[in-house]
Amino acid sequence: MPAAASALTWPDYVVLVGSLAVLVGIGLFFGRRQHDTADFFLARRRVAWWAACLSFLATEISAVTIISVPAVAYKENWEYLQFFVGSSLAKWAVAFLFIPAFYRHDVTTIYEFLHDRFGRASQVTASIFFFVTRLLGSAVRLMVAALAVSILLGVPLGPTIAVFIVVCIIYIGVGGVSAVVWTNVFQAAMFLVAGAATLAFLVWHIDGGLLAVVTEAGRAGRLDVVNWGPSIGAPGFLHRALTDPNIVWVAILNGFFGSMAAFGTDHDLMQRLLTVETRRESQVTLSLTPLGTLLTLAIYLGLGAALFTFYAQHPGLPVSRPDDILPHFVRQAMPAVLRGFMLSAIVLASIDSPLGSLAASFVTDIYRPLVAPRSSERHYLLVSRLSVVVFGAVLGVLAGFFSAFDNILWLAFKIAGVTFGSLLGVFLLGLLTRRRVSDTANVVAMVAMAVVNVRLLYLSETHVLDFAWSWLVILGTAGTMVLALALSPILDRWSARPAGVRDTPGGR
Repeated sequence: MPAAASALTWPDYVVLVGSLAVLVGIGLFFGRRQHDTADFFLARRRVAWWAACLSFLATEISAVTIISVPAVAYKENWEYLQFFVGSSLAKWAVAFLFIPAFYRHDVTTIYEFLHDRFGRASQVTASIFFFVTRLLGSAVRLMVAALAVSILLGVPLGPTIAVFIVVCIIYIGVGGVSAVVWTNVFQAAMFLVAGAATLAFLVWHIDGGLLAVVTEAGRAGRLDVVNWGPSIGAPGFLHRALTDPNIVWVAILNGFFGSMAAFGTDHDLMQRLLTVETRRESQVTLSLTPLGTLLTLAIYLGLGAALFTFYAQHPGLPVSRPDDILPHFVRQAMPAVLRGFMLSAIVLASIDSPLGSLAASFVTDIYRPLVAPRSSERHYLLVSRLSVVVFGAVLGVLAGFFSAFDNILWLAFKIAGVTFGSLLGVFLLGLLTRRRVSDTANVVAMVAMAVVNVRLLYLSETHVLDFAWSWLVILGTAGTMVLALALSPILDRWSARPAGVRDTPGGR
């Protein structure tokens, strides 16, 4: 289907092109300071804590948040805030449990901790799980933003994705993590200011203003925050608990474990926290991010409620499918310049890609120890930059694939749910126990629980089994820990037996 004509005017293009030029300029500026992988991946731990805090916020708040959170508030309610409560608790758990260990082990990527604690196989397996999870999840986020921009610009989706990928490769491949952090600061400022300005504009054009939003959206249930669900012991309690992720205690519990896995075992997020000088600064950085997240959610959930009220008051205006309601409104009703700022916020949120962290994990966890252990720092820096290009191309292809999916807010979470449990389980074994769990047992447990979660997600999505995807992380975490602890003594005894005895059928 051909794209619709662009709704943008030349001032909008000036804002958009200027924003992209800032990103590339930051990358080129920091490119002169990249001499080795310590510069490229850690910025030699010289980043200011407040910049790392905004960088973390910009990484956490992706284009999925900017596009899909208003969509959820527009068509459903504000129950997403329940997940935020569990997520905030998880940040404090990561700050005081994970971060001290990462600084104590002086890691470049967090999977080096697993090597120190268990062995090379656990490190490599965790890194591969990170590649899969982050590439798929980030492809969803990239697709969301590219779709919104293609609607606004009136251009096909494919070229839009390609432009995003090229810009990502340039500024990350040249400037490394320093460029990532400082572009994140610019991105965070842009989506906070643009979102607040859009909300103010929208409320101004609603008859009755903010009071009308509260009245109209509240009457329709769009402002509901807490879903209490059935009481314990009530008929159907267990079924609802397993199938409805929006019940308050289920949402908080799953938000806690899911976010602890995301923030503590996903190097894309943790990389920002490792660029500050001390453990204490890193802990403060993460502990303060819930304030920025809450402000962002308030703005974009408010946009969803206001959009519901606006279109309820203007029934003659055409509307899009709920997932595209914010870019549809930006195109349909917003004035020049402000439209350009909102478009730029969407674009910048999508360009915050994981290419730097993917390259860091590949070079540090796989290429350097297993492929070229005695090469020069100049060689590793070159491979790092080439990795950014390769991962960028893969990310673009995957984003095009995901363009056929609906309900995109939850799609990225479902993907992460498959592997995050395995990752969290093995990290918690290293952090909470003193046992030397078998390296092989960890790998077997991680893979087994990922396979189980893939199967459960498939059965849930095909409605064969009533099971909410939000439980996948908890199940994967518990299963990985139990399996690894159970298998470890068995595998240790097997590996300690003489080779001739092990290789003889029946052990004879």
